[in-house]
Amino acid sequence: MTQYINNKNVILLDDNTRTNLLPLTFTRPIADLRIGILTIAEKWAKHLNAVCSFKTEEYLQEKFPMILSEENILINGSVLPDYKLVETIEHLSFGQTLMQKNILIAAKLDKKATQSFDYEKISDLEVVEYDSELFKLENTFDIFTKNEKALFVDFELITKGRISAKISSTNNVLGKENIFLEEGVEMEFATLNASKAPIYIGKNALIMEGSLIRAPFAICNNSVVKMGAKIYGATTVGPFCTVGGELNNCVLWGYSNKGHEGFLGNSVLGQWCNLGADTNNSNLKNTYVPVRLWNYKTENFAKTGLQFCGLIMGDHSKSGINSMFNTGTVVGVATNIHGTEFPRNFIPSFADGGYKGFKLNTLKTVFDVAERVMERRNLKLEETDKNILQHIFEITKKYRNF
Repeated sequence: MTQYINNKNVILLDDNTRTNLLPLTFTRPIADLRIGILTIAEKWAKHLNAVCSFKTEEYLQEKFPMILSEENILINGSVLPDYKLVETIEHLSFGQTLMQKNILIAAKLDKKATQSFDYEKISDLEVVEYDSELFKLENTFDIFTKNEKALFVDFELITKGRISAKISSTNNVLGKENIFLEEGVEMEFATLNASKAPIYIGKNALIMEGSLIRAPFAICNNSVVKMGAKIYGATTVGPFCTVGGELNNCVLWGYSNKGHEGFLGNSVLGQWCNLGADTNNSNLKNTYVPVRLWNYKTENFAKTGLQFCGLIMGDHSKSGINSMFNTGTVVGVATNIHGTEFPRNFIPSFADGGYKGFKLNTLKTVFDVAERVMERRNLKLEETDKNILQHIFEITKKYRNF
């Protein structure tokens, strides 16, 4: 049953930032992106005590439906909540929009106005200007560069007024007061340094012996840190993931694995990704110059201003053992990367190959692999998922010149 805040329905909107967030938003609305501990939608739902729905691309709407009510609160899905912003939105009157310069933050509209909502016609509505700091995603790399800030905010939101489960005495711990364990955590003989930032360990997570973890860090429910892993903040491991080796400032979403030795730094992995043993990525150029990254809006490489920038990988992509990714590599949806040496630093969706070249990773192959992978988690590749992948396959053809 849908819940409402003050009898109002909450709808999270995609804005024109969506293209800058590809390939991560090929398979989801902006508000379904994970940063910190929670997805953006989960953050809004917790702040507003409401179930949020989505206004997104038509091909995603079946999986991420929009729920309409007679009264609706529309919120920009690329904006992250804080207490002041939530309070400001709740005090809007109907027909008002909350703006910061040319950025729509939120609007309160009736059913008819919501159905006909158009970013180009915002000027027809009464505007309330928001003059406080806004926490907003603009680019894929914001997910790891802003992850530390989001981790602090989410940690307070999730743990406020609650008591952590007990930390076993076999662990070597600094900053115990900054560590929160949910029920069912298994962790023995690990080293955790939370002296300057928080560590959050989700329900039924497993931290194996010899793991070295430096805050800020979050691992969500049912995920695993393997023996001897070395993890630097700010890193987030989503639900049902497995990580090992060395990670530095990474965000992994649900059901993805980097379970073996190898380095992953300043990177984002979507859902259902798997990095083979000894997969490594570069996050710093030998020349120390700022990294350029593929941008789907300009369909070219764009300046990031970042000295450290690693791998951005879309859902359902995989790498074979000993794979290498160069600094600032963007990998699309449903790719299969293998072979030694570095492939190019933009790999389009549904590509199969490596530095020697690529061939098509067919839809049949992608579906077969996804079904086998998801079956291991007692999940099924639904027709809605297949339809989304089919649509992505069609709209990304122009990038595949093989």
